[in-house]
Amino acid sequence: MGILGRLSFKDQAFKLREQAVLDATTRMLASKGFDLMTMDDVANEAGISKPSLYKHFKSKDELATEVMIRLLDDALHYLAQQDSRLSPLARLRDLLAWALRVRLAGGLPFLPSASPQVRGMLTRSMTYVGRVIKLHKTLQGIVEQAKKQGELKAEMPTDVILFSYYSRTCDPAVEYLRVYGKYQDEDIIKHILQVCFEGMSAGAGAAQSGS
Repeated sequence: MGILGRLSFKDQAFKLREQAVLDATTRMLASKGFDLMTMDDVANEAGISKPSLYKHFKSKDELATEVMIRLLDDALHYLAQQDSRLSPLARLRDLLAWALRVRLAGGLPFLPSASPQVRGMLTRSMTYVGRVIKLHKTLQGIVEQAKKQGELKAEMPTDVILFSYYSRTCDPAVEYLRVYGKYQDEDIIKHILQVCFEGMSAGAGAAQSGS
């Protein structure tokens, strides 16, 4: 029996409304960004009154933080459910493909990493920080395995690989390919994965031939 099945009807309705609010917040963050989003926007998008919204969340900081916690939980769950036969590199490719699909479906909020306000907001939540550490350590382990198996360059620092990997989830090339290139979503994912894991060079000798 799931969590909702153990709750009273009233509590189930409250939880479902809370998830609808988080869905609305995600769409608003994806379309308007954190700075421009307001509580009124979220209430209107969720189809509830502003007083009802405040019964669930007290501020847009709290809303955005909960959206990010939910996203991290989804990523951790996805990793846990991956096929055990996948190689470490295949696991990284598969997770990035999942993240790009979430983003292309409007499910990835836009929270600028360079904003001190956003960083401060998120790091005040111990739940968020705990999830970030857990996900980072999990991916760190996968990257180290990939290095040991010769799938990734052993001399490349792990943090360089990881932060480059994370940046692909918010790469503006995704929007450019969709809006200006008119690519279909799955083609965008295929090309981003190719650039991330295989690069743009035609081969090892291509770069050397020009030197």
